[in-house]
Amino acid sequence: MAKFNKDSVSGTVTVVVLLSLVCSIVVSGAAVALKSKQDEQKALDVQRNILTVAGLMKEDNASVIKDTYNKFIEPRLVDLQSGDYVQASAEEISKFEPKDAIKVPANQARVYLVKDEQGNVSQVVLPMYGRGLWSTMYGFVSVAPDANTIKGITYYDQGETAGLGGEIANPRWQAQFVDKKLFDEQGNQKFKIYKGSSAADKEHGVDGLSGATLTSNGVQGSFDYWFSQNGFGPFLAKFKAGEIK
Repeated sequence: MAKFNKDSVSGTVTVVVLLSLVCSIVVSGAAVALKSKQDEQKALDVQRNILTVAGLMKEDNASVIKDTYNKFIEPRLVDLQSGDYVQASAEEISKFEPKDAIKVPANQARVYLVKDEQGNVSQVVLPMYGRGLWSTMYGFVSVAPDANTIKGITYYDQGETAGLGGEIANPRWQAQFVDKKLFDEQGNQKFKIYKGSSAADKEHGVDGLSGATLTSNGVQGSFDYWFSQNGFGPFLAKFKAGEIK
């Protein structure tokens, strides 16, 4: 039997191939083993942000978050064209991603009903996303049962410039949105992000981000789309009328 010469070209290639194969197996095995943990952490982060925007985030503890979410939050799928609920299993709803919302033929979105101790819907959390300067900005907006008053907003995934557009994740900037109105008395979209607080409509507007015009425009575009008839408009109309609960 010929002796294996690891110092030869063929020997070196063989060692490299074997080493690469072993490393790929190790990496693949680790990825598979960690996937369930990663999925769990991803779901927990979504729950954390929903509770935050709904004003129910009291303690940043995994078990507390899960218990609070399961007690007060009911996720549902909505048909964006009709505004009606889509009949779907809990598993189907949990697998639905925000980025799938405007895909054809799906045209569906996941919404989160927030209930009080008596089981009555006190607000609804709506996911939204849109392009900023550098990234797609993913967030949640909580709306009161009047389908008009903003109760909270949060951005949980964005890659805007730190200290400028990245300030959309700053709780102080987000606090401006609380109790602002989305529509006027005639039902027309009215919410607007202004450049300069002095120009802002106190009822329907907030001050934009200083030095981050394109990011502010992206936030405005998100509101313009998701609260139009192409977005959650039909759902909010039925929600306000009490046709869906």
